[in-house]
Amino acid sequence: MRLMLTLAAVCALVAASSSAPSAARFAPTMVAPTMTSVGPLAFGSDGMLYAADPQAATIYALDLGAQATGPVTGTAAVPNLDQKIAALLGTGAETLTITDLAVHPSSHNAFVAVMRGQGTAAQPALVRIDGAGTLALVGMETVKFTSVQLPNPPAANPTGRGGARTQSVTDMALVGGRLYVAGLSNEEFASKLWSVAYPFVSADRGTSVEIYHGNHGQFETRAPVMTFVPYTVAGQPSLIAGYTCTPLVKFPLSTLTPGQKIVGTTVMDLGAGNQPLDMVTYTKGGQDMLLISNSKHGVIKVPTAQFATLPSITAKVDTAGSFEAVTSMPGVQQLDKLDAQRVVTIAMVDGARSLNVTPLP
Repeated sequence: MRLMLTLAAVCALVAASSSAPSAARFAPTMVAPTMTSVGPLAFGSDGMLYAADPQAATIYALDLGAQATGPVTGTAAVPNLDQKIAALLGTGAETLTITDLAVHPSSHNAFVAVMRGQGTAAQPALVRIDGAGTLALVGMETVKFTSVQLPNPPAANPTGRGGARTQSVTDMALVGGRLYVAGLSNEEFASKLWSVAYPFVSADRGTSVEIYHGNHGQFETRAPVMTFVPYTVAGQPSLIAGYTCTPLVKFPLSTLTPGQKIVGTTVMDLGAGNQPLDMVTYTKGGQDMLLISNSKHGVIKVPTAQFATLPSITAKVDTAGSFEAVTSMPGVQQLDKLDAQRVVTIAMVDGARSLNVTPLP
């Protein structure tokens, strides 16, 4: 029997918050969300936390209230993060899976989303880390929330947490009062981008997205977007999306039409055998950059000006586009901007996972 968990009772959840489309902040009224899993997180500028429950194909908007800020603003480095989270949860570090990292827009505390345990017994948790490096569980018993379910998710796996259902939501970002969500559906053209207005009413049918995969030399409709960021390219508000093995694709927001299928423009390919893990945009020295953590290539930085002029990739290539390795940031798995000068990362080095605060390269 699947365990349905009230997060307040046992754990903490990392989530993302966003700004409401009007000046007045929408205040959810339901209390103590019940979730079966926790995956991608996104904060809005007003501090609302959006957290995905991939097993339920559901997005939660969480009002963290006073728990949005710890005793000290900011985020400090935490060595041996796995062990310290495990001690907080009363379990072993080997039972933990860290699923995302997000930084609150005003307290600048970091929030880490965690799954504790394996298979159907795994439980979600959210941990806050403040400017003194102090860890605290976020209790959900007083957290107000609303939620929305995505339509046509992949079939759930009754014997475990693997399979396509775990990718019903792979990433999220708030743009202009709408939450954009990437993931998989159970439809023939499985790869989807949804747009959900906040406050939540319902999710649209989603746009089926097809891409040309330069390294594979073929069109693909079933591979999910693994991570994406909003970015304006040549005056067009767009999403820059990273796929496994490793094309970078741009999707103008104006082309995302519920119930339709579109073909994204593949502008770069980072090469085979690699998965993009997380990405952020930033400006340094007057130049806009995309910072991407990868499973094989490590952290790289990509000048974004080229996205407006690179030709669409429509034939097989090994790599394409200009990017630079950031060797000073080894083992990075998750990252988010702390401020205009620094980034918070979770990195695995020599078998130990730590939270670090690093200058943007």
